[in-house]
Amino acid sequence: MSYISAIILGLVQGVAEFLPISSSGHLSLFQHFFQLTDVEHDHMFFSVLLHLGTLVAVFFAYRRDIAELLREFFCMVHLRKLPQGQTPDIPARRMIIVATLPLLLVFPIKDRVELLYQNTFFIAFALVLTGTLLFVSDRMPRGHKTAGTATMGDAILVGLAQAVAVVPGLSRSGTTISAGMARGFDRTYAVKFSFLMSIPAVLGANILSIVDAVKAGIDTSLLPMYLVGVLVAMVSGYASISLLRFISRKGRFGGFAYYCWGAGLVTLILSLIVP
Repeated sequence: MSYISAIILGLVQGVAEFLPISSSGHLSLFQHFFQLTDVEHDHMFFSVLLHLGTLVAVFFAYRRDIAELLREFFCMVHLRKLPQGQTPDIPARRMIIVATLPLLLVFPIKDRVELLYQNTFFIAFALVLTGTLLFVSDRMPRGHKTAGTATMGDAILVGLAQAVAVVPGLSRSGTTISAGMARGFDRTYAVKFSFLMSIPAVLGANILSIVDAVKAGIDTSLLPMYLVGVLVAMVSGYASISLLRFISRKGRFGGFAYYCWGAGLVTLILSLIVP
């Protein structure tokens, strides 16, 4: 691990985690074709920190929405009272919880999913599929559902999309945003819901991963490099969220579709010629 590797991996994590181009797929491809450090196996603690760094970016970008959800939660467990005349938005809170539940289906096949990170052919086809989802979602009629009108059925289907997107190459944000738009979500709400539902998912995954990371051992001499990578992931992650929010209001996701198709094609060619 070097500072350059930490910066590159932090940048890839921050940019690809939120833009609909698959962070897991890009990290695997960079590690495979450019001989970068295998973060998941050789530096598990750094991998956990990178994900936590991008999670901080989500918290900062949606701090008001998250503050409201936390306030409602504390009121639910009677730790504090809402201001007079204000009622908790229970459906919004339940929507995020329900959307996270399908991830439990992944645990029994977790080891098989991890094997796919070494299969560049699979990642290539998954990137092409991500591009296709984004291309199709751009041509869907504009929806109007928001937190007040979306249903639990919508949350379950978007949650299933998130569970499927754990495979490398299939973008979590791209898949869940496309699923939300297919269910009639307003484009801006689809983006916000995608990021908010990632919070319990990332937290849960990192709680499990940090146990393995501690068991594998933490090289404290590498902590300065880790922190640089995490800072890069946080800053680039926040910039990516801001860009995607802007695009959701002003434009289309077509550019990302063409990028994913191109990246998938290049990956397929490299997989055929590079051992």
